[in-house]
Amino acid sequence: MNANRKYRGDVLIVGGGLAGLAAASDLLEQGKHVVILERDRPEKLGGLAKESFGGVMMVDTPLQRNSGITDSPELAMSDWLSYAEFGEGDIWPQRWAETYVENSIEMIYEWLQARGVSFLPVVNWPERGISRRGNSVPRWHIAWGTGHAIIESILDPLSRRKGSGKLEIHFGHRVNRLIQIAGRIEGCAGVLENEGEDFEAKGDVVIVAAGGVCGGDLSKVRANWFSEWGEPPEIILNGAHQFGDGLLHDVVSGLGGKVTHLDKQWHYAAGIHHPQSKRPNDGLSLVPPRSALWVNANGKRIGSPPLQGFTDTRYLVQEICKQPSGMSWQILNWKIAIKELAVSGAEYMESFRHKRKIQMALDLVFGNRRLVKRMIQEAKDFVTADSLPELVNRMNTLETRHQVDVNLLGAEIAAYDEEIERSPELFQDEQLKRLVEFRKYRGDRIRLCKFQKINDPKAFPLIAIREFILSRKSLGGIQTDLHCRVLNHEGEPIPGLLAIGESAGFGGGGIHGLRSLEGTFLGGCILTGRMAAKAISRGFS
Repeated sequence: MNANRKYRGDVLIVGGGLAGLAAASDLLEQGKHVVILERDRPEKLGGLAKESFGGVMMVDTPLQRNSGITDSPELAMSDWLSYAEFGEGDIWPQRWAETYVENSIEMIYEWLQARGVSFLPVVNWPERGISRRGNSVPRWHIAWGTGHAIIESILDPLSRRKGSGKLEIHFGHRVNRLIQIAGRIEGCAGVLENEGEDFEAKGDVVIVAAGGVCGGDLSKVRANWFSEWGEPPEIILNGAHQFGDGLLHDVVSGLGGKVTHLDKQWHYAAGIHHPQSKRPNDGLSLVPPRSALWVNANGKRIGSPPLQGFTDTRYLVQEICKQPSGMSWQILNWKIAIKELAVSGAEYMESFRHKRKIQMALDLVFGNRRLVKRMIQEAKDFVTADSLPELVNRMNTLETRHQVDVNLLGAEIAAYDEEIERSPELFQDEQLKRLVEFRKYRGDRIRLCKFQKINDPKAFPLIAIREFILSRKSLGGIQTDLHCRVLNHEGEPIPGLLAIGESAGFGGGGIHGLRSLEGTFLGGCILTGRMAAKAISRGFS
């Protein structure tokens, strides 16, 4: 290829998401000349992490200890192994998991803190597990300012480096080829996304940080669908990065690199159509209210045990995929919604995103009315009514492929509401019994209704949320060793080529196994980015 544009650096980083930026930050401190080739626009630098809720999983932090939470790398690893269900050959994923839990303080917490990132004082407790243990203790640290603050904390010092001549960031550059000479990767090449002009970049090391395979047009999601889940749903919403199309996975595979576990994908169960949609099936992920009833397209309650947020996201997805059309409804009311509904995204969690402490406190105590009003007004998957028959009629008008049976849904709600009339120690309903357990932790108690009935006129209007599986993260990816070096099928490093972040399955081609303990995505990007920089400084490239 006779490229019109040519670049040269010590290290080339393909992708300007959190992993790539973390690597660049540490490499610049080593005095390296870093060239970042980013496919998106300048305002999108930081990728999906910038739009995230900003939760990071860390082990035995000062915040945990200040709250009386006893944690340790040993306990975290035990939980990780329980949740991951690693296979016999998952040697590198398991080693990466051990590295994560043993080094989260130094490699993630202290690094972010040094850049001015602070976390909410109460540590959150998602993914507790259902049939197998998840997080034994709270570990999900929410960044004050969401993922946006995390990215800005890295970009601020990087922007000061641009004038030094040591950092170049080129936008709109789609890398579609790696340059291999005598077995070593010595650069990459591609095309400017909107101009069609060719480019070529040379460097001592190339780091692939281009994301996963769960974005794009979802073709790779469907092609690699987990076989035990049956056929993928008719509608899958896209909550991943638009350029997460697996292009670099194919390029690396074509050069002999091992790409593994692409059928292990992390999807969310409570996806809705994005109110400000920018692409087909653009989705927004809700944090599902735990006091809501989760029913299928006919109005039957799903699961035994019943579905409930903060338990086991993989189980939620698995059970919904068994239902008609692979979609679901959550049934709740205004009182539950204002207390428990949240959105997994910076743009809708305004008090967190803009660091409005007083507003956040008011939202926690009195409910986030602004968020619920906004969702009802803007999101087409929300319907409201002042009676159950009216609600069902509106649900059936919205979703015509299957019809909700008003008598069936009414019976499900009545059984749940009647159970609430008992005292908590007499609850037999599994969802209510879990709510009792949730409420024992102060971080959950402040965000939960106290055993609120659904069909309660004092809590109206009734709300139904139509929900779909939302594609989010690739748990598999390019296999790497602990130096982030890309491995071939014989387990040998490909000289000059590293992979980090979601491209590498957040470490080793699948650090999570089957499930994430949550917060390990942002944490995994920082960890692998920094480990790559450390490896380069020590000559492991």
